Amino acid sequence: MVKILGIDPGTGIVGFGCIMADNKNLKLIDAGAIRTPAHQATAIRLATIYNEINQLINEYDPDWLSIEKLFFARNVTTAMSVSESRGVLMLAASLANVQMAEYTPLQIKMAITGYGRADKKQMQEMVRLLLQLDKIPKPDDAADALAAAITHAQFIT
Repeated sequence: MVKILGIDPGTGIVGFGCIMADNKNLKLIDAGAIRTPAHQATAIRLATIYNEINQLINEYDPDWLSIEKLFFARNVTTAMSVSESRGVLMLAASLANVQMAEYTPLQIKMAITGYGRADKKQMQEMVRLLLQLDKIPKPDDAADALAAAITHAQFIT
């Protein structure tokens, strides 16, 4: 059994999803989001993200952290703030001795749906089906984080 904490990085919302994976059997442990107010200074937002991811790592004690790689072609400002968040998230995992894996959005879509151009609805429905849930996980960022965790489970189990 492997416990994987999936992360959908962001500054305003960081999605997280923790699963247990055993030989292609997947079980949801928890999913949700870390939220930071837009009006706060960047340093305070990053500190909040760092503190909350540390709490999640301490609570769930994951074997792996699976995080989405950045892919932005248009908005440099957004890419920079998400990169800062990713750095904080990866630092927390590294300091806690949690192994890390990174996947591009294309890799995640291929692993979850078999189609690299799957839309958000298709991805969310497949996450629901793969985890045998009654409803699609909310918020969307949590479903995205679960997709990152499931992707890693497919590579290691």
